[in-house]
This record gives sequence, structure tokens and C-alpha cells, in this order.
Amino acid sequence: MFHKNEKDLPELVRQYLCYITTIKNRSTKTAEAYAIDLRNFFRFYKYNKKSKYKDLPLCEIKISDIKINLIKKMTLLDAYEYLNFVMKKNNNSAKSRARKISSIRGFFKYLTVNLKLLDENPMENLEIPSIKKSLPKYLSIDESKSLLEKTAQNNSATKYRDYCIITLFLNCGMRVSELHNIKFKDFKLKEGNLKLYGKGNKERIVYINDACVDAIKSYIEKERKNLKKIVDKDALFLASKTGKKLGIRQIQKIVENALNAAGFFGMGYSPHKLRHTAATLLYQHGKVDILVLKELLGHENVGTTEIYTHVSNKMLKEAVFKNPLSKEFIKS
Repeated sequence: MFHKNEKDLPELVRQYLCYITTIKNRSTKTAEAYAIDLRNFFRFYKYNKKSKYKDLPLCEIKISDIKINLIKKMTLLDAYEYLNFVMKKNNNSAKSRARKISSIRGFFKYLTVNLKLLDENPMENLEIPSIKKSLPKYLSIDESKSLLEKTAQNNSATKYRDYCIITLFLNCGMRVSELHNIKFKDFKLKEGNLKLYGKGNKERIVYINDACVDAIKSYIEKERKNLKKIVDKDALFLASKTGKKLGIRQIQKIVENALNAAGFFGMGYSPHKLRHTAATLLYQHGKVDILVLKELLGHENVGTTEIYTHVSNKMLKEAVFKNPLSKEFIKS
């Protein structure tokens, strides 16, 4: 089951969600997001087309009865009207609307190409809105060192675990979901690497430096093996009290607490910003090739990685003064 209310979805949508998880290898989280998007699109379609639904909240409009005959009536204009609705009514950003478009386009492509239920795909030309690319927020080298030092100085019972988590984020640039899913057996000491499970359950191997190896070994030897109770034996990172695998929200809280202790409270940093930090520092100071960085971060397209090729203000200032015409010719 992809969503707690999956039964209210049209049969064709349920088939599609099964297809993207079993054949396209999309994650359950992605399937849940697509279920929400398609559910809301079909609810809006009924609301927009039939007067008897005008007085009903969208969440009360049933869509389980939607069949292929009704879907055949849907047009590109219906999709644009829906996107306009969520933009104005729900204040959806361009990024949020882009995901909704991916859900709709994927579903209609499935009906057209895979099931051959549509002669033509009405959503084939549904365009994704332009998304403003903002520079990723990241910690400087000094700020990163300060974060590591403050975390290492913490005297809590989970000091080694928390320090290990921060170290991995800052050195490997992994996603919070990837750290959450690290298994105990995924740490290969002799090979000096970790196996990560990225988006779409795609596996990749990342090599880890001495700082990461030492942090993991210290956590295992000084904390993990001394826990009174270990429930999820396969998981690397465990909650100290329950012995269960750390949840994503727990990991986020650990990072938040570490950032606050280091004096970065209220500055908008998060586990994902630590991923940005690792990528930016590797590119700007480690001189890592962008294609290598792409593989390290687990990006499908190099276009996603290119956001880290931005340059710092210091580099911009240095570039200006390297101009051969930067010297003054007329003395005042």
C-alpha cells in the first residue's frame, strides 16, 4: 500500500503506482507523492466540470469511480487550469507545480504507451514551469570545522554517534535518507567504503576518508556495542534508549541540535545544507571534477550537479584584481 487512503484512488491510478515501484523502481515515498498529486488533480477535475461538486470541499469529492472513458475527456487545458488553481489557491511554488506535472505526465504516458488505452497523450506537451535556481546555502570551511569541534566537545551519552553523523554529512555529502538507511554491514573497514541507498533505491559505493572511518569506528566501539538493547541489529545508527533504527526526523533533530550548539541557530541550516556544504567545499577547495562530484552525490544528471559550480565572493573579488587593467594609470 502506497498511501493510507489508496483505496479511494481509481483502479488505473493504483495500477500506475504499482508499475512505477515494481518496474520503474521508484521509492514508496515517490509513489505516495504521485498518489497525492493525481488524487487532487482528479478531484479538481470533477469540481471544475460538474456543478454538483461546487459546494463540496475538494477532500470530500470521491474519485474511485473514475474510468478510462472520463479520462479520455481530459485535456491539456484541464491540467493548466488545475495548476493555476493550486498556484493561486494553495500558493504552490514552481517546484511544487513541477512535481505535479511529472505525476500527471507520467500517468498519461503510462495509459498511452504501456496500456494503449489512449490514442494520443493529451498531456504530452504539458510544460514544466521555469524554476529559479538559487545558490545553495552552505557552511564555510571555518564554520564546518567549528561545527565538528563543538559536536566533538559535547558530553552527552550520544556524543560519538552525533559526531559521526555530522562527519559523514560534511565529508560525503549524503542525503539524510541515505544516512538513515545505512546498514551495519554496509561499512567496509578494509575497503574504506560505505554502501548508500539513494533515490529510487539505487545503490552506490562511496569511499570514505580517515575522518569518517575513525568516526564510525569510535561510534561502534564506544557507544553502539555498549547499548543495553539493540532492536534493529541491521541498522548502523540507533537510538540510544530504544535500540531502534534512527528515524529521519531524529537525524534532523540531531543535526539541528549540533548546529544550535555551534552558534548557527536560526540560520536555515539543515542536513541537506550540510550536503550542499560537502559538495561546495569539494568543488571549490578540493578541486573535484564535476563528473566525479556527480557520482559522489548520486545525481542522475550532471545538470543537477552544476549548481555547485558557483563561485564564492572571495573568488570573484580575486578575479577582478587579476585583470591586467586593474592598475591605476592616472595618479590623482
